Order: sequence, then C-alpha cells, then structure tokens
Amino acid sequence: MDVRGMIADERRRMADLVESLNAEQLRTRSLCGAWTVKEVVGHLVSAVAASRASALLLLVRSGFNLHKANARLAAQMAVRPAGELADMLRAHAEHPFRPPVVGYPGQLTDLQVHGQDIRRPLGLAHDLQPERLRASLDFLVGGRAVGFVPKQRPAGLRFEAPDVAWSWGDGPLVRGTGEAIMMTLTGRRVALADLSGDGVAELRGRMGR
Repeated sequence: MDVRGMIADERRRMADLVESLNAEQLRTRSLCGAWTVKEVVGHLVSAVAASRASALLLLVRSGFNLHKANARLAAQMAVRPAGELADMLRAHAEHPFRPPVVGYPGQLTDLQVHGQDIRRPLGLAHDLQPERLRASLDFLVGGRAVGFVPKQRPAGLRFEAPDVAWSWGDGPLVRGTGEAIMMTLTGRRVALADLSGDGVAELRGRMGR
C-alpha cells in the first residue's frame, strides 16, 4: 500500500474509533496540549473538510498565528456530533491534501500520533501497523519533520524499535516500541516511561527544547 493509501485507511480507522467512544471519553483531555479527544478529531477533520475561506478567515483573526488558527478551527469543528465527524473522515478519506514541506509522510504521521493522543489517555490498544510506524519513524528522524520534531532532539542518539524491526542513529541507546519512540520524538513525555537505555536520560533532558 502506498502512503496515500495508508493515509486513507488511517482516516477510516479513526472514524471507527470515534464512533466507538462515549460522551465521557470524547470529553477526556488528550495528550495534545489542552485539546480534548473530540477536539483532536476536529483537527483531523478540519485538515480535509474545512473550506479554504473559513480557514483563511480564522488565520486572519488569529493574527496569522497558525497554531492559534488551527486550535480555533479544531474547536469549531468539534462542536459537530461525533457521528458526523466520523462520517466526514470517511467521506474525505482519500482527500489528496498534501501539507507543505512535510508532505504525505507528515500527514500519515499526524494521523498516527493523534490517534495515540486519543488512545493512550483512554487506555486503548494502539494496533498500529508496523509498515506505517516505520514510515513515520523514518520521517521523524529524516530532517524534514518541521513542526513535529526539533532537529536536535534525536541527534547523536541511537534508537531501536525491535517490534517493528527499525533502528537509526549512533550514540547512547534509546530502546522501546516503535509507538513509544514515535510519541516521545513528537514531545509526548508520558511515553518516556516505556523506553530504556543509556540515552533515555539525555532524551528526557531535551524534551523541553
């Protein structure tokens, strides 16, 4: 399956996940800042379903601060019923949206990371696909993950994820599941507890940067 096919399938899987959650779970705070689970879903939907005009208007009202505009757009989208959000994800599963700079690998990684932003606080198994995890891990350490990982975070460390047969880098060792490494590289400190090796302390010290 090519990357666009992976993205489409991840959107459909996200739709299935959304439909399985109750109201309390949707209100739970995610691992993505102050966003609730439902607001994370709203963010994923807005990337493919929000009109360009509404996105541009919010960007202007946010003083051209992309982070603030994205947060407002996600909150607006999250007002919709969960079932409607799931339907929109399925309807736009094969949308050709390609973010600048990070491209399709960035879109795939965004879906996988945000999926875990939802599942981890709810205690749900991730069931991520090894091929897709490897693609995201390669992207995160490849130097083009602008907005995902500061370049200095993985530099000079050795990462090993035996469960997905993936490794990268030289230096003190950081070892764990591919999911835990992906989440840590993208700044989710909770995943540090799932890692081992003499490089974990150094990685923990870089998490604030």
